[in-house]
Amino acid sequence: MATDLSESQGQSAANQGPERVPPLKRPGVRRGLLAAGVLVLVAGGLWLAQYQIYGKFEQNTNDAYIQADAVTISPKISGYVEQVLVGDNQDVKVGQPLVRIDPRDYDAQAQQYQAQIDVAKANADNVRATIGEQEAAIAQARAQLASAEQDARFAAGEAARYAPLAASGAETAERLSSLRNQAAKARAVADAQRATLLSAERRIASLNAQVRQADAQGEAARAQLAAAHVNVGSTVLKSSVAGRIGDRTVRAGQFVQAGTRLMSVVPLSKLYVTANFKETQIGLMRPGQPATIEIDALDGTKIAGHVESISPGTGAQFSLLPPQNATGNFTKIVQRVPVRIAIDAGTEARRVLVPGLSVVVTVDTISAKGAQRSIAAQEEARRDAKP
Repeated sequence: MATDLSESQGQSAANQGPERVPPLKRPGVRRGLLAAGVLVLVAGGLWLAQYQIYGKFEQNTNDAYIQADAVTISPKISGYVEQVLVGDNQDVKVGQPLVRIDPRDYDAQAQQYQAQIDVAKANADNVRATIGEQEAAIAQARAQLASAEQDARFAAGEAARYAPLAASGAETAERLSSLRNQAAKARAVADAQRATLLSAERRIASLNAQVRQADAQGEAARAQLAAAHVNVGSTVLKSSVAGRIGDRTVRAGQFVQAGTRLMSVVPLSKLYVTANFKETQIGLMRPGQPATIEIDALDGTKIAGHVESISPGTGAQFSLLPPQNATGNFTKIVQRVPVRIAIDAGTEARRVLVPGLSVVVTVDTISAKGAQRSIAAQEEARRDAKP
């Protein structure tokens, strides 16, 4: 029996073999884990160092879109569209005709005002001719008045000379009476000539007023004619910028009112990005700082840009209904400030860019890293300077 027990123990020891070592206690595994840990620490340290030196100064947002200052094409006048000279999505140049409105009504108005000018000129010329005739009549009336006054003075002198003779009986009373009647008639004739001259002179003043009135009517008609010519010129709508036609709603034969939106011209050469950064991101943001624009439409391709300007207010301040937080419950919400980013892309990239595309904007603000410390130091110095 003892022999059987010894054999059984020997077989058990033989089945167990050599003693196993745990994996974590093996030298190779420990060295590998240690090396991996060191690499992780080094990578984390490098990332932290890069973030502290550069990364924390990079501000990015995906609340950004490409925009352009599109020009709305609207007629200044009303009328029927005679011809549409451009198609959808067509590139146009500055001054290129876009739409032509039927000009016949406005041509007729221009002709009417030209006729009024001609009538006013004819009236003025007619009155001026009448003034010339009246001036001749005045000269004749003055001559007749001078003759009548001379006759009146002569008649009065004769009556005065015969009065003593009649009193002495050298001349008859009838002769004196006749002379006095002649003198009275001569005075009456002179008075009549004087009245005629005065009336003729007043007539001249009236005619001069008529000339001024006719001239004024002519000037008014000229002003109306100039406005009519402007309207005639406005029948052809031209592009004020170079760009591409979009949102074209006008059709030939359509009646359009003044101010009706017919189409838009998008200046694709002057695209920009409006990036809405959080208020916590703009402390170091300044115009001129470089920016990177990641275009979703180009599969994440990045193009260069720079900060052009920063809005003078948050987006909420310029909304249709600005927030009023003076009353009621208040919940603080992080505001966003629109920042205009200029696009410094090449020709090939600009062919793809259109307003409305979503982009991701990153602005490098490291150039203003000392601004916060400077502001804090200035404000602290001001507080200390106060008594």
